[in-house]
Amino acid sequence: MQNPTAVICGADEAGRGPVLGPLVVAAVAVESDRALRRLKVKDSKLLTPLKREELYPKIMDCATVEVSVVSEEEIDARGEGALNELEALHFAALIDKLAPSVAYVDAADVVAERFGQCIRARLTCQLEVVSCHRADSKYAVVSAASIVAKVTRDRLVRRIGEELGEPIGSGYPNDPVTMAFLERWIREKGDFPPHTRRSWATAKKTYSMCKVAKLTDWMDIS
Repeated sequence: MQNPTAVICGADEAGRGPVLGPLVVAAVAVESDRALRRLKVKDSKLLTPLKREELYPKIMDCATVEVSVVSEEEIDARGEGALNELEALHFAALIDKLAPSVAYVDAADVVAERFGQCIRARLTCQLEVVSCHRADSKYAVVSAASIVAKVTRDRLVRRIGEELGEPIGSGYPNDPVTMAFLERWIREKGDFPPHTRRSWATAKKTYSMCKVAKLTDWMDIS
């Protein structure tokens, strides 16, 4: 939905690097960021899960918010190397819905301006796009978007764990709970668990490792 009084927008994502679970993109729009600054929003990575959950409803109350959940299937359809383009597509779609006069975005590309250009090329409305690194630490609207995206993704990951009947961790490759779950599932089921980003190098490497280990076990038994 469009809010004609919301002229400042911030956009960010959560879940760019996980091997399990979706990518979540969020955009937050306000007429003024004073209320967000009073909440002392900051980059979601600098906040505890409890603080993010505390801030989430307060952000929803004082801003217009749009969220897009990018499924593992959509990510796999493009491949790990096309993630910047996919993010830009979803950033643009949310910004279009909010129709602000200026949008601040946390750049996914190593060249920040190139990411901004990628977004602008996909917009249907005319506006200024400010793309920079660490925007979630520089602009309150982007900090708020990062919190919304992170809380939304964390809730979805918990729901996936409930669906599969066991903890899956955060979904990131550096999480031992996630990797233990992934390896165990592949060894027992012979395939990736649901919600795996099959095109990810981590997923492919883990699958190959488990298959080799299973073959070695069979040869030892024989």
